[in-house]
Amino acid sequence: MKKTVSVLFMFAGILFAICLLISNLLATKIILIGPWAAPAGVLIFPIAYIINDVIVEVWGYRKARLIIWSGFAVNILAVLFFSLAIVVPAAPFWHNQEAFSAVLGGTPRIIAASLMAYLIGSFLNAIVMSRVKVLMKGRDFSVRAILSTLVGETADSMIFISIAFAGILPVNVLFGMIITQACIKTVYEIVILPFTIMVVKWVKRVEGVDSFDESISYNPFLINQI
Repeated sequence: MKKTVSVLFMFAGILFAICLLISNLLATKIILIGPWAAPAGVLIFPIAYIINDVIVEVWGYRKARLIIWSGFAVNILAVLFFSLAIVVPAAPFWHNQEAFSAVLGGTPRIIAASLMAYLIGSFLNAIVMSRVKVLMKGRDFSVRAILSTLVGETADSMIFISIAFAGILPVNVLFGMIITQACIKTVYEIVILPFTIMVVKWVKRVEGVDSFDESISYNPFLINQI
């Protein structure tokens, strides 16, 4: 029997990977939000968590696990090709090598921080979303969406900021960046929640699916179980 792939599920996976890729590119710039500093990736990264919520809510944790690892693979591929493009000699008349390297050539430390934070944060978000849905018998989507985002984004921010900037920025700045990122991303989730609820209801209706993850393994490495 041939396995079919939902067009909406495929689109959600593609959009998820795009958000991750863009957020990693934006993360090379530090911006100020009021008095607090944060990587510019905070502008788009919360959307990836919202998509993660939608995938878990509609298709379940196992499908989300596949998408999380797919996003990881996309980012690894991007890093490899960015690095290749940087080391390939530039044309003699092109004089933007330094700027090109600064934007696309993240240090190994930044890359490691980003990938580790992404994996842990995304899986925590998906697991909390999945388990709370079962415990609440599918009620109160808003509660689990906010709770899962708060857990996942806090873990993501702590891991990324700590690994990427410890020893480079003062401790009070690091702490401020962690709190700022977690709060902004959670507030982002709350503000856009009415739209997220509309999307979830629409996708469930179109797909005819509303998954409950009962008696499943949350092992992040069982990607063959979809």
